[in-house]
Amino acid sequence: MKRSVKWSIIITFAVIFGAGLVAGMWLNRRPLPAKLTNHTAPPVSYDALESGEAVVMNVYKEVSPAVVNIVTTSRAYNFWMQVVPQTGQGTGFVIDSSGHIITNNHVVAEAENIEVTFMGEKKHRARLVGRDPVSDLAVIKVDPFPEMAVARLGNSDNLSAGQRVIAIGNPFGFQHTVTAGFISALHRDMVIGQRTMMDLIQTDAAINPGNSGGPLISSRGEVIGINTALYNPTPTGGFTGIGFAVPMNRAKKVAGQITKLGRPIYPWIGIRSSMDLVPKLAQEMNLPPVNGILIFQIANSSPAERVGLRGGTRMAYYRGRPILVGGDVILAVDDTPTPTFDDYRNIILQQNVGAQVRLKVLRGNNELQVDLNLVEDPRIQN
Repeated sequence: MKRSVKWSIIITFAVIFGAGLVAGMWLNRRPLPAKLTNHTAPPVSYDALESGEAVVMNVYKEVSPAVVNIVTTSRAYNFWMQVVPQTGQGTGFVIDSSGHIITNNHVVAEAENIEVTFMGEKKHRARLVGRDPVSDLAVIKVDPFPEMAVARLGNSDNLSAGQRVIAIGNPFGFQHTVTAGFISALHRDMVIGQRTMMDLIQTDAAINPGNSGGPLISSRGEVIGINTALYNPTPTGGFTGIGFAVPMNRAKKVAGQITKLGRPIYPWIGIRSSMDLVPKLAQEMNLPPVNGILIFQIANSSPAERVGLRGGTRMAYYRGRPILVGGDVILAVDDTPTPTFDDYRNIILQQNVGAQVRLKVLRGNNELQVDLNLVEDPRIQN
């Protein structure tokens, strides 16, 4: 009996000791190596990461020698009417072997002196060839040199949202800075100052002050846009994830005109002033409830006057604003409806000077069609 009690005590202590040992091991356990578990995590795909990095690195290596930092000097006056030099800064890139460089109009608009810096701190004096306030583009020129690099220009008509893009520029003066992102959207319109820039590329690649005029580049190393503006509803002035670029095909057309003629050429039919007509206003004017462009005034000797289009004939007020009523209403251009002036202008700007267009017009309660040839807009001033 005593022996049985003794063994019972020993067994009890052994159980307690074993339980404590197991509990201690549980509380201080270490995870088993991943290869010994049943839930092995997939390895990180470093090849994919390196592939994405390689695209950006290769594009930067190819295009950055053609990108320049632009520093401008202009003249301003202080309170005492003394001349105070003002400096500005932006980006541009070489588009041909003759030394032509494209940039934004707002980078060089007021410049009296223009200096560009290539990679390797090679500085060159540049001259203004011509500029276009409508598309915010300008062309400057340097004397060509043997090692000068030229950017490859791509086709901006074949872009898609989600496509990878790379931007190279000089934000805040930090030369040849590269950023990457994607095309966020296409065909965006943006109000800049007193004008609306239409059909822009939206990107989330970082664009800051100083990037203006720099290239937006595809993963193939082709320039598909000119970085122009950033959306910033805050007063900070920094990047918010929404930037805009002028499509390269439009830029090529404008740059070609500037390099040949020193100015851009825009088509025009001769409407001096107009307003968007909405159904409610149309009904108040005893017209059918339509959307279109109500013509106020037509320029003398213009294509519109020659084909007999009519402007307003009497004064009226709409929302407290004096307007001329009684004129023709443009409903469509080449069978494409024009509910707003921006729609009408976008269609006309896609045409060439000398091209013929057909207008669908509402006159009173009657619809008619007129054909006219576009002429160069004499109002575009450099």
